Amino acid sequence: MQTIVFDVDDTLYDQAQSFHQTVREQISQDFTPEELDNLYKKSRKYSELLFDESERGGEITTFEWQTGRFIKAFENFGISMNQEQAADFHYSYKDAQANITLFPEIVELLELLKNQGKQLAILTNGEEGHQSMKIEQLGLTQWISEDHIFISGTHGVAKPKKVIFDIVEKKLNLNPTETVYIGDSYEKDIIGAKQAGWKAIWVNYRNKEIPEDSKIRPDQELHHPSQLLTYFASTS
Repeated sequence: MQTIVFDVDDTLYDQAQSFHQTVREQISQDFTPEELDNLYKKSRKYSELLFDESERGGEITTFEWQTGRFIKAFENFGISMNQEQAADFHYSYKDAQANITLFPEIVELLELLKNQGKQLAILTNGEEGHQSMKIEQLGLTQWISEDHIFISGTHGVAKPKKVIFDIVEKKLNLNPTETVYIGDSYEKDIIGAKQAGWKAIWVNYRNKEIPEDSKIRPDQELHHPSQLLTYFASTS
């Protein structure tokens, strides 16, 4: 049986919408849509870097990761933000994520894959409580059973480390060559999945570049949820 494993953030829904909403509510300065998107990309970049530090034996605390990503991102735009202000931004951002919805094409895709009899699962980085809240808000258990949902915070190890992929593989009794991982992060999702021996689809919605020194390539690179739907519809 082929298994399809999904990342969550910026793979199944657009996380930038919650971010944009929070910026408009919390920051008095006006931003163009392009500036908002660049600010979001910076916040994601620093989020991944600081998340890695928080995972490496507690180099920084979770709170320092959550606030530091915004402090550093806004710094790039000449906006000074202290830790208290960054904490307010973080909690407002978290509240905004209570309204997230799946891309319409993802709803169709999950229905298609379920009807095809595929085994579906989720593997996502983050705190257990926060990621569980998003998974519940997105209604993903309509298609994916709770025992097929894996959150890095639950297991104490995160993507791209092979250990977390091995945990999923063992729990679900996967055949790596028949397992496809779908995610938006080249560094976390594609490298992690390929090193585990899985196939990997990079949903590169924001047109990021693969680092020049990297020899790892995704099996497919897609740029819109509609392309993901079309890909699986055509390969059924």
